Amino acid sequence: MPAKAKKSTDATMPLKVKKADAKKADAKKDKKEKKAKKAEKKAAAPKPAKKEKGLLFETRRSEIQGTGAFAIKPIRAGKRIVEYVGEQISSEEADRRYDESKMKRHHTFLFTVEEDLVVDGGSNGNEAIYINHSCDPNCEAVIDEKNRIWIYALRDIKVGEELAYDYQFERTGSARLDAQLEKFYACRCGAERCRGSLLKKKKIRRRDAAKKDA
Repeated sequence: MPAKAKKSTDATMPLKVKKADAKKADAKKDKKEKKAKKAEKKAAAPKPAKKEKGLLFETRRSEIQGTGAFAIKPIRAGKRIVEYVGEQISSEEADRRYDESKMKRHHTFLFTVEEDLVVDGGSNGNEAIYINHSCDPNCEAVIDEKNRIWIYALRDIKVGEELAYDYQFERTGSARLDAQLEKFYACRCGAERCRGSLLKKKKIRRRDAAKKDA
């Protein structure tokens, strides 16, 4: 009776078979890594804004920037228009999600509520994210006692008028950095009283104010 054939071991396995198995394992690993990266990218990407019923505005192309919000009904002064909603995150997480060093100019949907509380309208947000900035706004953003953000009408707004509020981004306090930020946060609202920046107005120091009055 012929001897039984021995099962192949790693020591006796042909070199070609070993290489093929290794290649197959690497391909499987690469596929798994690509799938994980794709899922991570999808999770981090801004989600489409939720459409709400009964809105006082519609969204369309804006002369200020990208998509804007335009009144479809007359809106009286003091009227609460919409809530700015989104995922609540920390300042650290906001910096991680949006790397401004890779941007030519500022463009995020972040709204700072407190020092370490930020609302990311790009994640689980609504159409309030399309309300643009203006240095001569017809709306204002108000944060209530529950840290909810509401957009109110500052004055009567006509049908077809674009809604806008003053973003008033915080300054660094450094003159050198402010010069860089002015360019990064350049304003394109086109208002007659445009200050040219989305940043808050510079505070006039008492000494400077005294010189101005003299």
